[in-house]
Amino acid sequence: MAQPHLSDKQQYVLSDGNQAEQGVCGIAENPASMLVAQYKRIAREEMQGLPFYHQTMPVLARCALHEEQWLGVVLTPWMLSVVVLPGPDQCWPVRPLSSRLALQLPCGNLTFMVGALPETGQLLACSLMSPLDSHLGAHEGAALVESVQKMLLSLPVQQGGAGAVDLGRRRLLGARQG
Repeated sequence: MAQPHLSDKQQYVLSDGNQAEQGVCGIAENPASMLVAQYKRIAREEMQGLPFYHQTMPVLARCALHEEQWLGVVLTPWMLSVVVLPGPDQCWPVRPLSSRLALQLPCGNLTFMVGALPETGQLLACSLMSPLDSHLGAHEGAALVESVQKMLLSLPVQQGGAGAVDLGRRRLLGARQG
């Protein structure tokens, strides 16, 4: 059954001319609301009775396009994760579930695990906090989602050139250089 939020399915053609397994096709519109709905269902049906389930934490998701892929942050009553989903007009190869993939983002390198959800299909997820700190409140959780999303797309600050800061151990400890 075709879903309106997914791009048309595509086949991959391998270098030897054979067709590969059907790929994971892109999501045309921001997937944040789909992620919230799916994780709410998981919370209700699978996670609610577990000892680390944070009863007062809402399910939140924020996504933005980055290099033609959906880059997002998901908060649930049990975890905070960064997710990547195929963007519009993208088609990823199908990867084995639980396999790992390292990605370079503006904030640095992160290692993601391949997972899958019923409506969005395969996605990449990088856990930042699991389980959640029991002292974290709903407002702090929402602020954390926003801060993490900003951090993901922030370039690291580096000083270079003549005014470079020497953070070598000797300089840091105050040793004089001759």
